[in-house]
Amino acid sequence: MKGRSLPTALRGAGVGLAGLALVLATACTGGSGSPTAAGEGETGPAVDVRISPKDGASEVEPDVPVTVEAADAKVTDVRIEQTGGAADAAAEESASPSPSGESGLGEVTGSLSEDESTWVSDRNLTPGSEVTVTATAENSDGEQTEVVSEFRTKQAVEGKRLELQSNFPTSGQTVGVGMPVIVNFDLPVENKAQVENSMEVTSETPVDGAWNWFGDTTAVFRPQEYWEPHQKVTVDLLLAGVEGSDGVYGIENHQLNFEVGREQISTIEDSQHTMTVERGGESIKTFPISNGRGDIRKYTTTSGVHLTMEKYDHLVMDSSTTGIPVDSPEGYKLDVDYAVRFSNSGEFTHAAPWNGRLGESNESHGCTNMSNADAKWFYEQSLMGDPLIINGTDRELEVDNGWGYWQRSWDEWLANSATGEPDTTDGEGTPGDVHGEDA
Repeated sequence: MKGRSLPTALRGAGVGLAGLALVLATACTGGSGSPTAAGEGETGPAVDVRISPKDGASEVEPDVPVTVEAADAKVTDVRIEQTGGAADAAAEESASPSPSGESGLGEVTGSLSEDESTWVSDRNLTPGSEVTVTATAENSDGEQTEVVSEFRTKQAVEGKRLELQSNFPTSGQTVGVGMPVIVNFDLPVENKAQVENSMEVTSETPVDGAWNWFGDTTAVFRPQEYWEPHQKVTVDLLLAGVEGSDGVYGIENHQLNFEVGREQISTIEDSQHTMTVERGGESIKTFPISNGRGDIRKYTTTSGVHLTMEKYDHLVMDSSTTGIPVDSPEGYKLDVDYAVRFSNSGEFTHAAPWNGRLGESNESHGCTNMSNADAKWFYEQSLMGDPLIINGTDRELEVDNGWGYWQRSWDEWLANSATGEPDTTDGEGTPGDVHGEDA
C-alpha cells in the first residue's frame, strides 16, 4: 500500500530482495521459525529474527500480514512461497480460462520500516496454502541469520469463496477515453475498503482515480478526468486472501490489460437536433438527428455524460422489454441497423430511415435516430467507453443508468469511495491496507 516508508530499491522487487547475494553465517532463533545449521564454532544466532505467523501454525487467516522483525539489525531478504490453495482447486474444477486474463498465486511483496528492522507483507495469502517464509537479517558487523517459518492458511470453504464474475473491459480490448474499470463479484462485499485496496490500476500516464460501489457486488474505477489517449492500462486484482465479508475470502488473483485508443467525444444538442463528433479536440463530423419526443418521461432522451457501451449491426427493438406490450397503442417491434447503446434505459443511436424529421424535431421513443449512412459511420467509428454528451432535455441521466459514472463530480466520486482517498495509477500501491481488522 502507499504511505509506508522504505528504500525505493526495495519496493516492488518481487518476493523480497531476490537479487541480493546472501551468505548465511549462523542459525536462526528458536520459537519463530525452523533453525538452519550453524557455522563451525558458532554457539548461537548472530541476529534475533522473528517471523509471524510462527512456524507450524495452521488455520492462519489469509488476510493476516506476514511480519519479519530483526532485533538491532536490518532485514535484507524475505521470500514467500505458496503451494496448493483455493485457486489451484478452482482451476481443477473448471477447464475454462479466467475471464480476465492472467491469473495465479502471484508474488507476495512487502514493505520495510524506516530503520529496515521490520518487514510487513502488503498482500494477502492464498486460502488453503502451504506457506514457507524465508527471511534473512544482517547486523552491523555483517553477520547474517536466516529464519524459516512454515504454516498453513485457512481454507476458503465452498459458498464463501469470493470470485470475479465478470469485468469490463476485458484484456486485449481498445477502449474510449471515458472507459471505467468495472468489476462484478459473485458474492456481496462488506469490507469494501480492503477490497478496493486489493485492486491496483496502473497506467502509462499516471492519474488520480478512485473506486465506487454500485450495490455490494459491483466496483467501478474511474479517473478524475478522461484517460489520456493512446496508452496501456493494467489492473491487478489481488483478490486472493482478501476477506470480502465475514469468513468470505478471495481465492484467485487476476490481471487485466487494455489499451486506451484515440480520443473521440460526441455531443448532441437536443434543441438543434444535431450530433457533433470531435476527435483529438477537432470537429470531424456533424449529423442531423432526432431524439425522444419528450411528451412523457420514458420517451425523453436523457441528458448528461453517457458512454458508448456496446453495439450491434442489427438489433430487434421490442417495447415489451421496457414494460410496453407490443400490441398496445404505444407498442413497437422494430428491426434496426447500426445500434450503439448509451444507457440501460433502452437508449441507442441507430439508423431510422422511416424518420423524415431528422434535424428538425424529436420523434423517437427515446433513442437517437440517424440516417442509415450516418448511423453506419458512427457504429463503425465507436469504441466502448467513448463519451457521448447530450445537452438540453429535461431528463437527467442517473449515475447508475448504464455507465453514467461521469455524472458524479470528482469530489462526489471521491466521497463515495470506501477509502475516501485518491489512488494514483503510478504502480506504487493503493492508498490503504489490504489486511483484516485483527491484523
